[in-house]
Amino acid sequence: MRKTIYLLLAVTAFLTGCGRQAASISKQTELYAVKGADSLYLDRYTVAVSDKGQVRPCLLFVFGGGFVAGERDAEQYLPFFEHMVEQGYDVVSIDYRLGLKKVVEAGDLSPEAMMLGMAQTVAMAEEDLYDATTFVVERAGEWGVDASRIVACGSSAGAVTVLRGEYDRCNDALMAQLHLPEGFRYAGVVSFAGAIFEMGRELVWKGTPAPMMLFHGDADSNVPYDVIRERGVGFFGSKYIAGQLREMEVPFYFYSVEGASHLIATTPMDERRDAIESFLTRLVAEGEPLMLVTTERTVGMPDVEREFSLADYISANFM
Repeated sequence: MRKTIYLLLAVTAFLTGCGRQAASISKQTELYAVKGADSLYLDRYTVAVSDKGQVRPCLLFVFGGGFVAGERDAEQYLPFFEHMVEQGYDVVSIDYRLGLKKVVEAGDLSPEAMMLGMAQTVAMAEEDLYDATTFVVERAGEWGVDASRIVACGSSAGAVTVLRGEYDRCNDALMAQLHLPEGFRYAGVVSFAGAIFEMGRELVWKGTPAPMMLFHGDADSNVPYDVIRERGVGFFGSKYIAGQLREMEVPFYFYSVEGASHLIATTPMDERRDAIESFLTRLVAEGEPLMLVTTERTVGMPDVEREFSLADYISANFM
């Protein structure tokens, strides 16, 4: 009987705790843009009751899915969103147009067609990222968001989008001029297995990037870990970007996982939250001028193929 009472008390305490956690976070959905037939929404996760006059930093999240699939409120992301709200952030997770979906459905998966489609697709996603950013900035006062502390964060295709967004913002590209508030800067960028796709063979940064956190597995077959230069285009992965940031003496945190696949596009959200929080606190909030590199390897893991080509990218993502 005593054991039964203890069990009931434990269950009651657990359910009460769960109820408190669920009640402490609110979610609101907003239509932020209409692009042709696409209605683009965002979800804002925040504390249900906040102190008036207190502003919070914001994590602007872009989901993954190879630019052909994915959802802003996919179940796999929600624990990370809730955790970041508990750490003092608002989280805004956005829709964006999946431009490669039509390219793949058309059936021409030749490198030429895919690379042209990729360039157009990334530009569309980048435009949507910028428009969502502007939407948040314009409502920052109403929402209690600090517009100077918006961190762009993305997984896989979403990481490709936020990295490209920061690259074009630094270069004062026409897209940034037309779709971002004048003088706006992201406070930081967090990339889970991302890269920068460029219709050229080199990245040239004209302005200083925000502090970046780059997660990547060196056996990723979906997004290049280092760099591909083929057919007049470049696809520059986390290792390459980290090297450029080092040369520019821009603060960054490169978290490299040996032998790891594209799972690094999601696993750090659950397994490496301490590293993410360290980056956001030290390099972003406190502005420490640090260049950090963590290399993780599982003992006994066999070597795997690490070469990567455009054909490999097309095969891994679309075939």
